[in-house]
Amino acid sequence: MSSKFPARTWLIPLVMGALLAAGCARQAEPAKVAGDAPATSAKPLLKVGFKLDWYPSPEHGGFFQALAKGYYRDAGLDVTINAGGPGPVPLPIVSTGRMDMAIGRCDDLIIAVEQGLPLVVVCAQMEHDPQAVMVHEDGPVKSFMDLEGRSVMSNPGAHWVEYIQLRYGVHFNLIPMDYGIARFMTDKSFIQQCFITNEPYFAELHGAKTRALLISSGGYDPYRVIYANRNFVANHPDAVRAFVAATIRGYTEYLNGDGREARARIQVENPSQTDAIFDYGISAMKRYQLVEGDPAKGERMGLITPERMTALQTALLDLKLLETPMPLEKFVSFDFLPPAPAPAGR
Repeated sequence: MSSKFPARTWLIPLVMGALLAAGCARQAEPAKVAGDAPATSAKPLLKVGFKLDWYPSPEHGGFFQALAKGYYRDAGLDVTINAGGPGPVPLPIVSTGRMDMAIGRCDDLIIAVEQGLPLVVVCAQMEHDPQAVMVHEDGPVKSFMDLEGRSVMSNPGAHWVEYIQLRYGVHFNLIPMDYGIARFMTDKSFIQQCFITNEPYFAELHGAKTRALLISSGGYDPYRVIYANRNFVANHPDAVRAFVAATIRGYTEYLNGDGREARARIQVENPSQTDAIFDYGISAMKRYQLVEGDPAKGERMGLITPERMTALQTALLDLKLLETPMPLEKFVSFDFLPPAPAPAGR
């Protein structure tokens, strides 16, 4: 599930196209999974279009759990989940209002906002990014320093590449991502970007023993975030707050309780996602504390902090991916998270 991250150079035409389209009427996109039909009531449900960053996968389980269990509907929302894929990224789709909300990487969002897209982060989908570098277990690469002079298959414009090369003083060649593992399976020296929750499973399923270096362990640790169109946030703040709360509830149940209904919904949309893939993905999300974070560090599901957002913006400035610092409120709001749970026993 290696998702695409737009390079700064090709974010620019996306921004220009989005701004030109912003004055056009909102266009409906094909719905992938819609919520249950609302019961007749005095107050109709608010329709919310939500865009995934990839095809429905185990990493998206919290959204589908909230949908299947009716948590969005109970909060007054008629949520439609639209699949992503290797096509256009959601950033311009949300910025023009064709979708209200989406998920993606926080670094991409910040760069898009600097270039003019009216978007805002409202919470974290994952506290830590699942992107990693996958190598063969018996290969020579055991640290980021060992990437020196090698070739790595990666998404075009992945910002972690520039960060790792700068921080560790290494240089490696890039091979464009082909979204498969065939080359990895036939070449013991091959190195590729992966989701720690996904590609290692398929490599091991076909007999390869792997190791992976989480990008976050190398110091580059952007959130994966839920973000929204600024006009939608301004006009429907209570709906955004309700969406965040219902999603966190969905992820809590999906990861720690009975997630069978979410699995079933995802498998209808993406039949390639077997129960074994779900088991592996959920185990990896918990093992690496991707969604729930590390409680010892004060992290919790959905949390975004000014300190981490400031550190990420500083990193992007150092990489010259941003031109000037921006006030945090330009690209993130801290107003939509539910309060921290009370300590046990109170």
